[in-house]
Amino acid sequence: MAGILDRIKQYSRSPQGRRTIATARRTAADPRNRAKARAWIGRLRRR
Repeated sequence: MAGILDRIKQYSRSPQGRRTIATARRTAADPRNRAKARAWIGRLRRR
C-alpha cells in the first residue's frame, strides 16, 4: 500500500501532476460545478 501512496506523491510533484491539480482546483472553484457536485451527492445519499 505504501508503494501506491509514494507513486501518488511522486506524480503530484511532477509538472504534469501540478497541472492536473491546478485544473482540478479551477474546476472545483466554479459555482456551476459545485452545484452539480452537490446535486450528484444528494442523489447518492437518497439511495
